[in-house]
Amino acid sequence: MKTFGLIGLRLSHSFSKRYFEEKFKSLNLENHFYNLYELENINEILTLKNKNLVGLNVTIPYKETVIHFLDDISNEAKLIGAVNTIKCDRNQWKGYNTDYFGIISTLSKFEKEKINGCLVLGTGGTSKTVCFVLNQLNIFYKCVSRDKTGNEIINYNQIDRDLLNNYNLIVNTTPLGMFPHPYNCPEIPYHLLNDKNILVDMIYNPTQTLFMKKGEEKGCITLNGLNALYIQAEESWKIWNS
Repeated sequence: MKTFGLIGLRLSHSFSKRYFEEKFKSLNLENHFYNLYELENINEILTLKNKNLVGLNVTIPYKETVIHFLDDISNEAKLIGAVNTIKCDRNQWKGYNTDYFGIISTLSKFEKEKINGCLVLGTGGTSKTVCFVLNQLNIFYKCVSRDKTGNEIINYNQIDRDLLNNYNLIVNTTPLGMFPHPYNCPEIPYHLLNDKNILVDMIYNPTQTLFMKKGEEKGCITLNGLNALYIQAEESWKIWNS
């Protein structure tokens, strides 16, 4: 028997269990199982050490704090500062970042020449991965936060028409709008958007978030995070079976 799983705070939105169970079925892997582990605190991960797990995925809000509980992390995860995949081997847990592959695939769908710069909504683990990819693609960016400020971090109330023209790509890495709260969305000035703006939501459930809908009403190109989910999941599967 081989057991895999997903850890996070709230997991009702996740497609991961269904995705991997369908994979097990298609490969005739009857002795493979994928469980959801909702942790109220990241310290509860210690209770999973005795479950003979083969691998774990990690989601909001533990992609950064989980690093302290690992025996090792890959070079890429170390550079990014976030982990979303863990390989469990003989009680040695090693962290990886497969979000990278999903995000670079997603952002590569757009012509680089049509991107002036990027506003990254949020400053958590997924945001760090998006910023890492943007650096690799040589795309200027600023992170947007409700309570943090700095050289590359601005507040939502600083977003104006000029900023949206100079940073026409907007990537939402926050959970705002995610099931079961689809009527929430990041507080950006949607009335200032136009058909030059590109809105990417790393949320995939619902498939069209309120963030995306408001952008489409202004003529924006929009894309959700479903493709990124599938790609990072496949990369996780490769790591677990390597």
